[in-house]
Amino acid sequence: METILETHHLSKRYKRQYANYDISLSVKRNTVYGLLGPNGAGKSTLLKALTGMVIPSSGEIVFDGKPWSRSDLAAIGALIESPPLYDNLTAYENLKVRTLLYDLPESRIDEVLETVALTDTGRKRAGHFSMGMKQRLGIAAALISHPKLLILDEPTNGLDPIGIGDLRRLIRSFPEQGITVILSSHMLSEVEQTADEIGIIANGRMWYEAPVHESEDLETLFLEVVKNSMEQAEQQDVMTKRQVV
Repeated sequence: METILETHHLSKRYKRQYANYDISLSVKRNTVYGLLGPNGAGKSTLLKALTGMVIPSSGEIVFDGKPWSRSDLAAIGALIESPPLYDNLTAYENLKVRTLLYDLPESRIDEVLETVALTDTGRKRAGHFSMGMKQRLGIAAALISHPKLLILDEPTNGLDPIGIGDLRRLIRSFPEQGITVILSSHMLSEVEQTADEIGIIANGRMWYEAPVHESEDLETLFLEVVKNSMEQAEQQDVMTKRQVV
């Protein structure tokens, strides 16, 4: 299957510490890619590099068959951290701001509101939305420019079970619409039910990448990969200390 996004030996260094180190991943077109990792593993840094929010220290990003450039951001929608909403505006007005920014027809607003099931919010301001509604409006904003790739960082944070189920079904619908999704989450069960492939990051490195198999226990796999990564990191620290001595 054709890939839409690849990274080759991507690293991001802050002073003496790497947030990402030598990460190579491959995301197939029109699939959901689940990005897993413990807190502080480097997931958000990687996603920010893919969206131009962070400049990599080294390595390469290839998007849609060519080296990534800032012009590609028009084809990449993202919801990273909290939805960037204007609390004093309605859902429609929030999206109207973005159609003006991207020079898109106003008819696009109704299209994405229907996609995320927010057509009946009327004059209600976004600041009074539930967490699930805010997340869906944030996704609508990310969809407004017809992206080929949608990046979602912990989109189920703060949602109740009903909201999580609704969001899961929404995400699974995107590949059928020609939208590839990268989904970062700490909720293993949600990724297991949503993703086609997964990548596991720990200590800033990519340790595992493969399709999701129904017969495989993702929690057991995840814990084993993270444990092995910690053991290897400890061994590397010991070798480094010996070389210094």
